[in-house]
Amino acid sequence: MPNPIEMPWRPGSATGVGSLPYDDPLEATRVVLGELPDLPHLPELPGRGPGADMIGRACALLVELGVDLQPSGWRLVAGEGLDQRRARSTLARDLDALEELTQSYSGPLKVQFTGPVTLAAGVERPRGGRVVGDSGARRDLAQSLAEGLTVHLRELHRRVPGASLVVQLDEPSMPAVLRGSVPTASGFSRYRPVEEHEVTDLLGGVIGSIVAAGAVPIVHSCAAGTPFPLLVRAGARGLSFDLKKLGEADADPLSEAVESGVALFAGAVPALRPEEPARPAPGVAAAADGAAPRPAGPPGPTDADVARTVQAFWRRLGFAGDEVARGVVVTPSCGLAGADPAWARTAMKLAREAAAHLAS
Repeated sequence: MPNPIEMPWRPGSATGVGSLPYDDPLEATRVVLGELPDLPHLPELPGRGPGADMIGRACALLVELGVDLQPSGWRLVAGEGLDQRRARSTLARDLDALEELTQSYSGPLKVQFTGPVTLAAGVERPRGGRVVGDSGARRDLAQSLAEGLTVHLRELHRRVPGASLVVQLDEPSMPAVLRGSVPTASGFSRYRPVEEHEVTDLLGGVIGSIVAAGAVPIVHSCAAGTPFPLLVRAGARGLSFDLKKLGEADADPLSEAVESGVALFAGAVPALRPEEPARPAPGVAAAADGAAPRPAGPPGPTDADVARTVQAFWRRLGFAGDEVARGVVVTPSCGLAGADPAWARTAMKLAREAAAHLAS
């Protein structure tokens, strides 16, 4: 493994994907800073409702493009919409909490926003139909997002001056956009595939604004079939994914990415608590207090289990095991918004402790 391009986090780091099952940004930020001290992230709390969801959060950044929430979803409108203002206010409250809790902080800090391709698949044009179906609208939306990210990163530098910023672009819809499988409003047809070169340009333009602002760009997708070579060509310096969604064909592109100095963010901790087994069937002997005994639920993976999973993945890519801590950041498999709060905290702790095992 060649020496990777210098990254702001230390070997053996862990981080979160972004979303958490909390309502209070102060509580969520405290948990993140406590459980993921080597590479904390700005929490996303979609449970608070419209404007805190991944599409609404990105709409809060848009420059010179108005957006509002309609029954069918987020839609471009003439002028700033009420829901867009609410989304901006929600994001500002999150930044207030971050600033309050990171006084004198120095180190890497990750923020996450929906990338331009997934945003185009999730936002409607003024007269209906997704932005993804119009090449000019796709370009305008990506440019607006890039400008908004520039402003946002400048604000983050002001609020947390000691932070080395890492920006994660979430692109779960990219495989569907490339395949032409994004459904229209009726559900009876699909939008035409967007050419790979255009997707590269759209993503690359936003990544360029991140780099120009002095931040490290990474791209995350929990979807199967993520086009890793395209992400690298667009300028991503980190690739974030769910380990269980990888196919055999992904090994070579990921190995080549590592060879070119790209970091891997391996989603190795389950995003949801392992399901408990069913209660005993009728007729099972009751416990002493008269209640039917309930078998203990599966404990889930240990930190050592997670470390072994990441180590085995790294070796499949063809690299020596003692190099894994330099090349891989350990994460949950996806966002934790759907988890219960106790498991969300456990998942972050498992990622941190597994990363420490890899570095030892």
